[in-house]
Amino acid sequence: MAKKGEFALIDWIRRRSRFGPDVVIGIGDDCAAVRPANRAITLLTTDAVIEGTHFTPAAPARQIGWKAMATAISDIAAMAATPRYALVAVALPDNASMKWAKDLYRGLRAVADKFRVAIIGGNVASWKRGIAVTTTIIGDCKAAPITRSGAKTGDHIFVTGTLGGSQLARHLRLLPRVREALALRRAVRLHAMLDISDGLAQDLGHICEESRAGAVLYETEIPVSPDARRAAKKSRRTPLDHALSDGEDYELLFTVSEKDAARLLKRPPFKSPRLTRIGLIIEKGMFLQRRNGKKIILKPKGHEHFT
Repeated sequence: MAKKGEFALIDWIRRRSRFGPDVVIGIGDDCAAVRPANRAITLLTTDAVIEGTHFTPAAPARQIGWKAMATAISDIAAMAATPRYALVAVALPDNASMKWAKDLYRGLRAVADKFRVAIIGGNVASWKRGIAVTTTIIGDCKAAPITRSGAKTGDHIFVTGTLGGSQLARHLRLLPRVREALALRRAVRLHAMLDISDGLAQDLGHICEESRAGAVLYETEIPVSPDARRAAKKSRRTPLDHALSDGEDYELLFTVSEKDAARLLKRPPFKSPRLTRIGLIIEKGMFLQRRNGKKIILKPKGHEHFT
C-alpha cells in the first residue's frame, strides 16, 4: 500500500465496479447518488467488524471482507427487506499490502454480488492499529419492515438453521438469510423478527423487551449445531449452552401466530436451512423448559460489548 497509496486502491476498485441505471453517481465523488425506481420504504443500517473482536489477525482478508458485508446485509434480512446498496469504510494498518487490500475487496464483492448489492462508495484510510471495516447497507421494503416489537402472547417462536459454535469457523462464512426472510414474509404474517448476532437467549430477550412480553424455550427443540457439540468438548460447557449464548449465528429468530406456525410446519417455504419451532411467547418472564418438563429461568446471556 505504501508504494501505490490510497488513490491507487480506490482507482482499482472503481474500475471493477458495475452499477445499474438507478445509480446516478458511483465511486469517485464526495457522495454517491441513487434514484430508486420504486417508492418503497428505505432501510439503513451500519455494522462494523474489528480485528481482535470479530476476527483474529490470522483471518484471511477475503473472509474478513465476506463477513463485513454479510453481517450488515443480515440486518436488512432481519426486517424482511431487500438490500440494494453498500458503502464501505476501511481502516487498514500502515503496513498492509495492496494484495491484501484487494483480497479484502474481493470478499466484500463476493457477498454483494450474491445478493445484487451495489458497492457505491465508502472510504479508505490507514492507521497504526488493526483492521476495521464498517459497512453501511441501504435497502428497501414495499410493505412495513418486520421489527422486534410485534410479538404477541401465544405466538410460536421459530428459528432457521442450527445454533452455536460459530467461532470455530462459521462466523467468517455466514450467509445472510435474505431469501429466506422474504419467502417467510410471502408465506405467513411475521409478527417479530431479528437475526441472531449476540446469542439466542440474548436476542430473544430483545424481542421480549421490545414486545413487552415473555417467552419459554423448549430444550428438546433447540437446533444445536455440530460446531456447538465440537466446541463443548473443549469449553467444559454444554452444547445447549453454546447454542443459547455463543452468538454470530446470523440465523433468523421470529414469531408467528399458532395458525401460521401450523402452516409453516406443514409446508415450509424452503427446504434449506431447516426451520424449527423452539418455543412460545408468554405474558412475562423468560424460561427454559427442560426435558423433564421443569421450567427454569432463562437468563438473556450472550455477547455484549463493553462488558
